[in-house]
Amino acid sequence: MRHFLRLVLILGTVCCAFSQSPPPLFSLAGLVQDPSGAEVQGAKMNLRQVGGTVQRATTTDQTGAFRFDNVPAGNYEVQVQQEGFKPAVSRVRIGSRTPASLKIVLSLAELHQEVTVDAAAARVNTESAENLDTVTMDRQALENLPVFDQDFVGTISRFLNAGSVATGGVTLIVDGLESNRVPVSASAIQEVKINQNPYSAEFSRPGRGRIEIITKPGSQEYHGTINFLLRDYRLNARDPFAVTRPEEQRRIFEGSLTGPVGKSKTRSFLISATRQEQDLQAVIFGIGPAGTIQENAPTPQRNTEVSASVSQQIGESQLISLRGLYTDRTAQNQGVGGFTLPEAGANLEGREDEFFFNHRGLFKPHLLNEFRILLFGRQRTSTKSLNPGPKITVPDAFTAGGAQADRVQTENHVSFNEVLTWSSGKHQIKTGINVPDISRRGLNDYTNFGGTYSFATLQDYLENRPYSFVQQQGEGHVVFWEKVIGGFVLDDFRVRPGLSLSAGLRYDWQNYFRDSNNFSPRLSFAFAPGQSRKTVLRGGAGFFYDRTGPGPIFDLLRYDGHRLSQYVITNPSYPFVPAPGAAQPTSVVRLDPTVKIPYTVQYGIGVERQLQKGTTLTVSYFGIRGVNIFRSRDVNAPPPPLYLARPNPSLSVLRQIESSADLENHSLEVALRGNVTRFFNGMVQYTLSRAYNNVGGGNPNLNRMTGINAFPANNYDLSGEWSRAEFDQRHRFNLLATITPPGKLFNLGIALAVYSGAPYSLTTGRDDNHDGLANDRPPGVPRNTLLGPGYAGLDLRWYRDFFLARSKREKGPTVTAALDAFNVLNRVNFTGFVGNLSSPFFGQAVSALPSRRLQVSLRLRF
Repeated sequence: MRHFLRLVLILGTVCCAFSQSPPPLFSLAGLVQDPSGAEVQGAKMNLRQVGGTVQRATTTDQTGAFRFDNVPAGNYEVQVQQEGFKPAVSRVRIGSRTPASLKIVLSLAELHQEVTVDAAAARVNTESAENLDTVTMDRQALENLPVFDQDFVGTISRFLNAGSVATGGVTLIVDGLESNRVPVSASAIQEVKINQNPYSAEFSRPGRGRIEIITKPGSQEYHGTINFLLRDYRLNARDPFAVTRPEEQRRIFEGSLTGPVGKSKTRSFLISATRQEQDLQAVIFGIGPAGTIQENAPTPQRNTEVSASVSQQIGESQLISLRGLYTDRTAQNQGVGGFTLPEAGANLEGREDEFFFNHRGLFKPHLLNEFRILLFGRQRTSTKSLNPGPKITVPDAFTAGGAQADRVQTENHVSFNEVLTWSSGKHQIKTGINVPDISRRGLNDYTNFGGTYSFATLQDYLENRPYSFVQQQGEGHVVFWEKVIGGFVLDDFRVRPGLSLSAGLRYDWQNYFRDSNNFSPRLSFAFAPGQSRKTVLRGGAGFFYDRTGPGPIFDLLRYDGHRLSQYVITNPSYPFVPAPGAAQPTSVVRLDPTVKIPYTVQYGIGVERQLQKGTTLTVSYFGIRGVNIFRSRDVNAPPPPLYLARPNPSLSVLRQIESSADLENHSLEVALRGNVTRFFNGMVQYTLSRAYNNVGGGNPNLNRMTGINAFPANNYDLSGEWSRAEFDQRHRFNLLATITPPGKLFNLGIALAVYSGAPYSLTTGRDDNHDGLANDRPPGVPRNTLLGPGYAGLDLRWYRDFFLARSKREKGPTVTAALDAFNVLNRVNFTGFVGNLSSPFFGQAVSALPSRRLQVSLRLRF
């Protein structure tokens, strides 16, 4: 009977349970927009029951929409977070039926002095500025990766493409304004990135030729960072070309502080400062009449920089800020090292002052204005040779005598950007004016007033037979105004949720060139097929115009045949004594009457794939076609076949700046980004490329200025110039990552770079065509036919955080101790291979990149 009653009770309970209906479940959906009415994609959405914890999370799609399914009745909070906006919370009650769709409008975070950069990997989407082949170092990466001397720009430059870099070098964009330097110290940098929105008409250069930097804004809470870095020769490996380890030490004191001004809730400040004390030494390796020369020479440097800014919020939609910068730098024995002996060094002193004004705000709900201006910039740099005597050079053997580098250069400049952004429906239209430079530049040029003797070989030096003597005389003072202006208009058009287009037109102009029709159209697209939208096909093309920078303009003005005379005497006596009363023919620099501003056409297509929540894979192809590239040619060189005399005997070198060179570059890039595993976060990139051109310059360190100054081996036969570019490294592999193993006993930052060899040229080392240059090649030998070895470097950073307030880890002070090892495997990466047949070092390397170096650092954050 007891068993029977128990069975009845159990059956009754089960029947009652099955007879009850389940509680009703509903869907909660909505839309997230910015103040202009545009949809916000990728916003983090959390659904939390009032008084409880977060129940579920999602993100908004390409249209800004979100949806939570199977939500029971109750009172809820919908929390929204997105980079660049204030967090938002909306309350909703779910009763007996599906609630109405929510509409949440976010407020701009910048207007309240707070910016949060999400360290998580980006997700694929079809926004024009959200391409995932961007290389980004956010604040966390900047602090956790091995970065030599806090040089973030140098670290990320390895991802640039030299074919995309302008004649004057890499284009640096700081907070939306083109700049020649970063106006804050390292700890005040928020983010560094390359290739963001590569075909945007807003910028003069393509994405792989520019670096964009975002600095920290002011804050309504006090925060600070103090860094101390130390490098000492006792921790370094010996340079393979040094007899002993150079006795070097480098100390860096750096920090930043931000917070409110007084008790104000609308005004904040940011102060940053750096003091660098470098007691470095150069390694000299050459050969002279007495044999091999190996020694170390001190090259100390001091650098002080202070920056301060104040930001003021005006109302709910306006923000203005002011920033000032002071820099002072001294460097001794510059130019010494390699073949250059200590007596041929020079001392440098420089000072720079800059003052910026920024405004950002909404004129109307759909109209955003951004105005940035460098109100005043002043720079003065002086160089003085240690030795006033004439310079003696035996190419690829030694350089002695005086540096002949005396000069003083000044600059007073302004620059500004005015950008308007209007959003309406599926369109976001942006237009603006870019003025990168309006400057008054001055130069007092006393270089080479003592003259330079060049000898082809050591034997020629012993027999007093130079192949050329170059000397300057006359008025070295020149002043000019440089003006560079650009303007653009672009439209980002969301055709539908899975397809967007970006079309724009840009115009660029600079003075001293008569080419004024420099219009450059740009077009890009992003398409996500299917419903999941985990794959995006992205492509684009555009024209990008170049500009010269101030150097060539200085040359045109001072070497006009009247102001500053430069004499090039071939096969002179030693020492050279001009005949009494004889006027020496002078050199002249001029523009080719048909010169044009060079441009490149860049085009590409790629696929982006979301592998998992925090991991993406990109495969991209891009090509570059350079047209009308700058180069120089001596149109008064002695003509073939005998090369006996110059056609115009009243002139020496007639350097003509032409736009007659070409460039062709193709690259295939594969990259994996994000949280590859639970403990590994970073980026792995492999690039297969091919680059050909017919002008010197554009070497692996991205110094493109040599192209416009480079002369061909034969000024009357350019057929041998088309060959591999100096920066043509067929394979490039880069890895930047952080590893956080379980237990958190330590963290590890990794930077690995492996490149194939770069080419270099075979030369005779003699001036067989009597043009004053010893860059002649053997008959039938093109440029860059020799190949140097590859490069491999592994850098590691071990760091450990010590929390001074363990109960409040998120806000308490933190001390970070770190040890960085650069070239940790101590691999000898030879460089400076000699292709000069007349040099005793022919076919050998005469220098190497740095051996293993250790860097100790301490950081306090609060």
